[in-house]
Amino acid sequence: MTGAPGEQDRSRTTAPDSSGLRGRRIAEYLLQEEIGRGGMAVVYRAEDLRLGRTVAVKLLAPELARNDSFRQRFARESRVAAAIDHPHIVPVFEAGETEGMLYIAMRYVQGKDLAALLAREGPLSLETTCRIALQVASALDAAHAHDLVHRDVKPGNILIAEGTDSDRPEHAYLTDFGLTKKSLSLTGLTRVGQFVGTLDYVAPEQISGRPVDGRCDVYSLACVVFEMLTGAPPFRREDDMALLWAHMNAAPPVLTTLRPDLPPAVDPVFTRSLAKTPDDRYETCRGFVAALRAAGRTVTPPPAEPAGPQGHPLTQVDTGGAAAVVPPEPAVPHSPAPPPPPPWAAPVFRGRTH
Repeated sequence: MTGAPGEQDRSRTTAPDSSGLRGRRIAEYLLQEEIGRGGMAVVYRAEDLRLGRTVAVKLLAPELARNDSFRQRFARESRVAAAIDHPHIVPVFEAGETEGMLYIAMRYVQGKDLAALLAREGPLSLETTCRIALQVASALDAAHAHDLVHRDVKPGNILIAEGTDSDRPEHAYLTDFGLTKKSLSLTGLTRVGQFVGTLDYVAPEQISGRPVDGRCDVYSLACVVFEMLTGAPPFRREDDMALLWAHMNAAPPVLTTLRPDLPPAVDPVFTRSLAKTPDDRYETCRGFVAALRAAGRTVTPPPAEPAGPQGHPLTQVDTGGAAAVVPPEPAVPHSPAPPPPPPWAAPVFRGRTH
């Protein structure tokens, strides 16, 4: 599958009605079964009638196609996305409009999205997390080099396919570049009043409507990586307004309180990557993942040995001419093994299958 959101987006835009679309021809593509659905689009497996290959076709919400500025921006940015040749970006074959519908045809990726993987596996090891995150980070940095900001990095937009060997057991793809905006000159809201971005992973500057650049994706990627390690994104609230307030104002949880098996050095990495102000974050997505990897390799030094000659049960000290003996410092007991993560740190969808 490709481009199939792993969760429902919290948005006002309505995805196309899938009833009766199976078997319908859209441009040069024959729609087959629905493979994904979100707030802004529906994704189908489809047959490319010209080349006889299987592709994924995403149909956007009809109200987006009715907006002239969005339609023009969609065409422009789809061309930019199609021009990015990167091993971890789902290739865009074609984007266009037909019968009042905007569509994107992409490579069909056999696999699952990261949301489904986390629902099945639960929190991942730091090694696996960094391996997947580095692939996504390299894709995002490549897009930023083309002045393209993703602005909706989430588990449902990260596809996991089978890797090439034991050193690379999974191959991650980033998708949904056709719904982005150019950086530096555009704000966090579309002209049709649609908020772009999933609220669990949205950067503060998107919420406030300020111009965004690649550091917006650094924040969202950090939220995703936090979820990969703990089973839930950093901010969890009962309603949307509370969640937006938390992104803008609340400090994120300390990760090692949820994963005490990880070294404390990972905590400042998330403090920086989830900073409210873009200037306080890492400059690049790869910089964030590299810092996390380095922090994961740190080892807490053992307690210092007691002073005094080794092998002697007593230590001689000078007391102004009078000899005195004092017992050595008591041995520092070994710390018990850290407890497993508490139940409330488990994935939200534990036990759910896709």
